[in-house]
Amino acid sequence: MKLLGTGSALPRHCVTNDDLATFLDTNDEWISTRTGIRQRRVLTDETLQSLAERAARGAMENAGVTGEEIDFVLVSTVQAETLSPALACDIQAALGIKCMGIDINGGCTGFIAALSVAQGLIASGQARLILVVSAEALSRFADWTDRSTCVLFGDAAGAAVVGEGDGVEDIRFTGEPRRDVLCASTPPGNSPFAINPAPAQYLKMQGQEVYKFAVSHSFRDIRDMLADHDLQPENVDFYLLHQANMRILEAVRTRLKVEPERFPHNIERTGNTSSATIPVLLDELNRSGALKPGCRLILNAFGAGLCTGTALVTW
Repeated sequence: MKLLGTGSALPRHCVTNDDLATFLDTNDEWISTRTGIRQRRVLTDETLQSLAERAARGAMENAGVTGEEIDFVLVSTVQAETLSPALACDIQAALGIKCMGIDINGGCTGFIAALSVAQGLIASGQARLILVVSAEALSRFADWTDRSTCVLFGDAAGAAVVGEGDGVEDIRFTGEPRRDVLCASTPPGNSPFAINPAPAQYLKMQGQEVYKFAVSHSFRDIRDMLADHDLQPENVDFYLLHQANMRILEAVRTRLKVEPERFPHNIERTGNTSSATIPVLLDELNRSGALKPGCRLILNAFGAGLCTGTALVTW
């Protein structure tokens, strides 16, 4: 499998740290020094579907393909606007795509998980061209009274078209079941037969535990990927890590002993957009001209589960 084109979309509304300080006990210095985030985009009157459609159109145009050529649509999302039908179906309807489409929830590792599913579909001959979209609206279930979590998140969509080729060299995952560390519950519903239904809850996170998991596992996963392919850290042009916290990015980078230029980031402008962070960053690099043919990339994400995903890609 290889990457053929990328796209991304952000909501219009920008929320700065100073904006948050108007209703939270916080300030720009407190947020930026701890996270690296200075602003994030959040949905207001726009829909997550509209973001997903924009990102998907961008990827298809970049790849030079039409909706009629797409054989499968995969969407990674923690929660779309509807539980059913899938967001993938709504994207298909908007873009004139007539094929199978499904949503998957891999948390922040969702884009890499979707790439793995796409790779399997292509290898088995079930699809030739696949549209992969990551669309997230974490602003909708963050607790906007909790300064330790709500300052971290933003909304976004990123997309890629993939097809037959040899650009994606390896994809692998790890899992360490720890539901208590990072969890967001769905609404409990109103079934008259439910016994002691759980109340609706906002996203909860143990920040220090996530930090320790992310740094140790991302470094280990990248180190093992490099070793298994006889590569040194300097043989990789860009490391595209999940944009969760600038301190995490810096900790992994210093352990790998590579230059800051190899660790591009946009977290200062977008915040943590879950599975959309990597495809949005990938699209930014692609459209800036930074990605040249033969560029070697490592994609690495970590998130709820707890789980990690790593991919070795040649552009």
